[in-house]
Amino acid sequence: MSRRTWLLSLAATPLAVSACATGTADPAAAPAAAPSGAAGGVDTSPAQTGRVTARAVPEIAATVPQAIRDRGTLVIGTTGNGAPPLSFKADDDKTVIGIEPDIALLVAGVLGLTPDVRATSWENLFLSVDSGQFDVGFSNITVTEERKEKYDFASYRVDTLAWEVPKDSTITAITGPADVAGLTVSVGSGTNQEKVLLEWNRQNEASGRKPAAIQYYQQASDTYLALKSGRIQANFGPNPTAAYHALVAGDTKIVGTVPGGGTIQADIAAMTKKDDGLVQALAAALDHLIAGGQYAATLKRWNLANEAVPQSQVNPPGLPKTA
Repeated sequence: MSRRTWLLSLAATPLAVSACATGTADPAAAPAAAPSGAAGGVDTSPAQTGRVTARAVPEIAATVPQAIRDRGTLVIGTTGNGAPPLSFKADDDKTVIGIEPDIALLVAGVLGLTPDVRATSWENLFLSVDSGQFDVGFSNITVTEERKEKYDFASYRVDTLAWEVPKDSTITAITGPADVAGLTVSVGSGTNQEKVLLEWNRQNEASGRKPAAIQYYQQASDTYLALKSGRIQANFGPNPTAAYHALVAGDTKIVGTVPGGGTIQADIAAMTKKDDGLVQALAAALDHLIAGGQYAATLKRWNLANEAVPQSQVNPPGLPKTA
């Protein structure tokens, strides 16, 4: 299923907003108005007329490395082919939109630079930043201690995972291992959320509880078909994609959120080459956007207000190395 087909299929589903059972801010709170090209109240058009913008701040722009200032552009790497609302294709199946490029464009604006957004694969994103081909990566990148050895980071969002269930499910809350004991659930292979779930299963077995049965799906459409048909009872994935789906499709709800590191807080951050001198300017730009309200407005636009940070941190504590 193409990105456009998936978006249109979601848009065709009647919207119904459901509150979070965790008591946190409702990630499915719809914007006041749905612009042309919107799916369930979220603008998925290439024009992005509702995008928040920012003006240059000379004193912050002056802290950008001279070579980048001379060039006048900020080369931004992003995957562009992920699940909404992170970094994905608009209705034209060509233009890259989402919370990640929106934050990147705001930062470029504050730095007085013309944004040059380049879509690439996840693996090439790191290689291109490391080689200097890209100035910065904005693509839902989690800070880890291992990555900090090669890259610098300026945080701008809390890394949060979410449990999503059918809207009519009798499951009202998932907050820990006991809540998933004996359930059939899905999770992405090789992801942080899989690590969390496997640890929960280990704890369940150690406590004499039945572990969750895990199913893996390659496509989001397959996951949601399994959820709708009852083959699985819950899906465990990134909060942004779960919140977006709950908003646009209207047939699921979020019943619990978990820090990206399970019991450890994790951060999403802009990533630069180690010691290239750009990260401080990025953090200053993000702090300016936080203070000015453009940051909060952008998160709200994509229904991610519950992932806001009070300030950008340079190289915050990352997820620990795994053996």
